[in-house]
Amino acid sequence: MEQRVNIESTWPEAWKAMYTLSASLSKVSLSTIEKELIKNRASQLNGCAFCSDMHTREALKAGETKQRLFVLHAWRDTDLFSDREKALLMLTEEVTLLPSGVSDETYRRAQQFFDDHKMAEIIMTIALINAWNRIAVSTHLTFAVTNS
Repeated sequence: MEQRVNIESTWPEAWKAMYTLSASLSKVSLSTIEKELIKNRASQLNGCAFCSDMHTREALKAGETKQRLFVLHAWRDTDLFSDREKALLMLTEEVTLLPSGVSDETYRRAQQFFDDHKMAEIIMTIALINAWNRIAVSTHLTFAVTNS
């Protein structure tokens, strides 16, 4: 698959804006594992191999287990994720899979674990990874295959 337009070099201002938002979201109060669960699950749903690869590696580096990453796509069917993480993953899926939107039930469930500020952080984190997924998928951004 041949890479398409390189947005970083073609429109550096837009690329810089994405990185500025990324830097801001790197400072949110979510744990690194929570952020990587969001990024991994959204990337799976969007079929973004580049982002799935990157965020799987980042999750492992942050201490996430291989077992949980192996079953992330089936998080509803395992007890490996806490109720808090399940609320986070449910919100991630519903924000990612628009136009169905976020159900009242999902939103209320997430509110059991997250205050308004954290909800804003979560929604912005989900929105950003979805934007990165769309950039990577539409431009055929590729990654180097390694044996690790």
